[in-house]
Formats: sequence, structure tokens, C-alpha cells
Amino acid sequence: MRVRSWTTRLAIPLVAIGLIAAGCSSDDTSAPAGSTDALGTTNDINPKDVGEIRDGGNLRLALGALPQNWNGLTNDGNDADTAALLRPTMPRAFKTDAAANLSVNTDYFTDIQLTSTEPKQVVTYTINPKAVWSDGTPITWEDIQSQAHAMSGVDKSFLIAATAGFDRVEKVERGVDDKQAVITFAKHYADWRGQFAGTTFFFPKSITSTPEAFNKGALQDPGPSAGPFIVQSVDRAQGRVVLGHNPKWWGDKPKLDTITFSVLDNSAQLPALQNNEIDAVGIASRDELKTAQSTAGIVLRRAPGNQWSHLTFNGATGSILADAKLRVAISKAIDRQAIATATQNGLVENPKPLNNHIYMRGQEGYQDNNLPFDPTAAAKELDDLGWKLNGNVREKDGRKLEIRDVMYNQDVWVQIAQIIQQNLAQVGVKLNIETKPGTGFFSDGIIPGNFDVGQWSWVGDPFPLSSLSQIWGYNPEDIQGNYGRIGSPELNDLIEQAVSELDPKKAIELANQVDRKVFEEGHSLPLTQSPGNIAVRDNLANFGAAGLATYDYTKIGFLK
Repeated sequence: MRVRSWTTRLAIPLVAIGLIAAGCSSDDTSAPAGSTDALGTTNDINPKDVGEIRDGGNLRLALGALPQNWNGLTNDGNDADTAALLRPTMPRAFKTDAAANLSVNTDYFTDIQLTSTEPKQVVTYTINPKAVWSDGTPITWEDIQSQAHAMSGVDKSFLIAATAGFDRVEKVERGVDDKQAVITFAKHYADWRGQFAGTTFFFPKSITSTPEAFNKGALQDPGPSAGPFIVQSVDRAQGRVVLGHNPKWWGDKPKLDTITFSVLDNSAQLPALQNNEIDAVGIASRDELKTAQSTAGIVLRRAPGNQWSHLTFNGATGSILADAKLRVAISKAIDRQAIATATQNGLVENPKPLNNHIYMRGQEGYQDNNLPFDPTAAAKELDDLGWKLNGNVREKDGRKLEIRDVMYNQDVWVQIAQIIQQNLAQVGVKLNIETKPGTGFFSDGIIPGNFDVGQWSWVGDPFPLSSLSQIWGYNPEDIQGNYGRIGSPELNDLIEQAVSELDPKKAIELANQVDRKVFEEGHSLPLTQSPGNIAVRDNLANFGAAGLATYDYTKIGFLK
């Protein structure tokens, strides 16, 4: 499953991600030492033994906005800021290292096994006997059963962000005792390991048992959690959330006392770091990079990750871009290499666009499936579609080819939009740039389809196949993350094949067929992968650019 981010800057990296850093074009192409635009097998978190870390302290981080829904499984809770708050507090089935190798998260599960593939796929989860929710309720197989039902899509009253493969589950049964769940699949599911891991959180049945609880039970405040930290306070007036120790936590005691998240405007985040008001921030321009490097007590940490910027077209019936051939023609007129060069020059050694929706450069499975930049072909295709030049802007049946590009009001996004605007003007397409505040960006604009072109970031996890149906599958009754409302029976069939394939190599081949089809339907265009430059305090340990690894929140802290 993937979560949304309306900003190109995040205060802390999520599972397996870095930051989309972007800056201005310049002749100075120097980049941070060792920088690359591919996922690596290392991270940069200042690793230290817990014996070197002092007890106590408050890690201060920035948010773009408070959650609209603390249930990260819902469509309105599926964003990067909410995920950042949930990670120290919620269970996950697997941990990942810097190379994305998986291991069972034994704080919550003593064993997770694929116990059968034929005649049906069966996965058995054995829950840690000590594991309890923060209200004291034991974590049991019923929590797994309840979440599987809520996420299945069977009951459309549950406003889910994605099915995450639970639409393929036939049943969840009690195992040898209440601490074991046996999941039987009606159809094979390739990314079964990601159902309670990555960006799909594991919630208690008190949140997932009914549509009312699922959709509205965590609108103002979070429900029961089960991490080393718990939400201690939420101050909506001040825009602040404080996490403290979970008194019911059974694992290693955290070194930090608290983690404080403060809502800060994008432009205020680096100054807040300089003024010793927060402890880490993603770097969003080359000028910010230089500022951070010259600030006493601040170091730069980086490890590329799998957050990526993109634009999505609105192909809903009645929209100006409802014709797939029109979307493809416009796609060919957009110079994504120019965007990569302009926004990442000086931040990576060799800026390149991302040419795959599903896999990141450097990740197994990545291949170039993109439509090449070809404005001459774009102009001809627009002519053939009946969109004829009338002055500087094309028209058809009395309608001008004028489209609205909606994005968060951030310099990086505007810079990208301006390049696209110039590209499209060359072929007679007028692009109007509309900037929006972060609050309500998705709920009021993107989700209901109030755009012609939308710009935001997707934040992924090590389970890319779980996102195929979420973003590129199309069901008019359940759009999930397909906010452009674009798809086809052919694409749905390819997605079904990929998601059903338990052979990893065959699944990769099928996923790339899906990706090529996504390009051919003019669904969306990936732009750039995140370089992952993060400025942090030099005495902060086990935190920074996590790369493909998950954090151990009990080990993050300040050096003695």
C-alpha cells in the first residue's frame, strides 16, 4: 500500500523512504558525497549502541498538518503525516533492513509462516503472548480477523484507502489459541507479507469492527495503540502532538522520553532547525542544503528512498482529459529530464527522471517503461485528435485545450509546474497553475477529482505489488487511490495476474507489463525519485536517512 504526501518535504522518513529534495537549476552541479539517484543497500542514521545514548530527551519533528483521521487505513487517513505519527505507536508484522530484507517483528509476532500454497494459500500468524493494546486488551486473532473483514471491500461502508490483498482472503480462523490467526486466501496474493507491515498498519478490532468505528472512531484522537510510544497529548490550537512512553509496552524501554511533532509551514521548517526548535528536516532545495551544511551542530544524512513525485491526470467521464489518446499526447510533450535536472541539480550526482511507476531505480524489477519526450509527435497526435491551433491555444468544438494543474503551495511543486507549463505551451496546450494549502488538499481537492492534473508524492514500502490495485486498478464504485479515475478491463486483468503470482520473478515481469500499460493509458507520469537529503542534529543517534530500513524507536536518542 502507498500513502500520499502533498509536500516534497517530510520531517522524518517512513519505511523505506527518503525525501524528495528539489532545488533551482544552476551551473553548480556539486552534490553531496556519495549521492545517487538509486536505492541502495545502506542507510545513514548515525548507528550507535544504546549504551552510548543518554536516557531521556525529546525528539522534535515537523508535520505539515494534523491528521484528518488517525485511522491510517481510511482514505482520508492515508497520508504521510499521519503515517509518521502512527509508526512509533502501532504494530507491524515485519521489519526491514537497509537492503529491504524482511524479518519477523518479534515484539508483536513470534512466528509468521506461509504454511500452504496449494490447493489454497494459507498464512499463519503467531502473536507474541505479551502483546497488548494500550488499553490493556490482549492482541488476538480477532484483531486480525476484524481488520481483514474491514479491508476486504465487501462492505462498501468501510471507507478504506486500499484493500491491501484482503479482498483475496477467504477466511481468518483461530489457530491453536487466541494468539494465533490462520488466514486462508481464496486467491493467491503475492505481497501477503505486507498486509500488516509497510504502510499498512495493524489496528485493534475496536477501530475496525464496524463502519462507524472505522470511518469516524479516530477522527479527533487515536484509538488504542501498541507501540513503545503512545499519543500523550494532541493540542489542535497549537498544532502539536506529543508521544510519550506506552505504560503497557512489554519490549525494550525507549531511550527518548518523548517525541514531539509540531505543525510548521514548509518555509518555516529549516529556520526552525537553525533556531533549535526541531531536530531534523528534509532538504528541499540546493540553497537549503548549503544553509544546513553551514549551520553549527547540524549534519547532512542521506539514503535514497521510495518516495517519488508525479503528476496524475483526471480522466473521469466529462473531464477535458477523458480521452486516453489526449492524455498520452500531452504526456509526450512533458520534458521530465528537464524537470529532474532543474529540481535535483546539485542534490544528486546525475539527475534522472523516474521511468517506472512501480519500482524505484536500483530496486529489483526496475526497467524503463516510459513514453519518450517527443513534442513533435505530441503536436501531430493533438492535430489528429481534432485539437487545432487557434492562436496560441488549441481548440476543438469551441472548447479551448486549457487545463488546471493543482498542487500544494510549495516552491518545488510550482517550479515543476512552470516547466510543464512551458513545455505544453510549445504544443498549444494552456496549463493554469493552482496552488492549494496542505489542509484539505486531498479531502477537498484530489480525492473528489477537483483537478485536471494533480501533483503530489507517493510514499511506498517494500511491497510494491500491493499498490497495483490501489492506484491503477479501476472500479467506479471503489476508487481507492485511483483519483484520476482512469483504467481499463485490460489493465485490471494484468494487475490481477501480477498480484496472484507467487513466483517473484514472474510477478516482476507481470508488474512491468502493468507499468507499461499505465503509461499507455495516460494515467500518470512519474517525475523524480527522492534523493533523501536530511539535516539532523549531530548528536542524534539511530535516526536520519533510513533508506530501506525500518526504525527501532526504542534505540533513537541523543548521545551522552
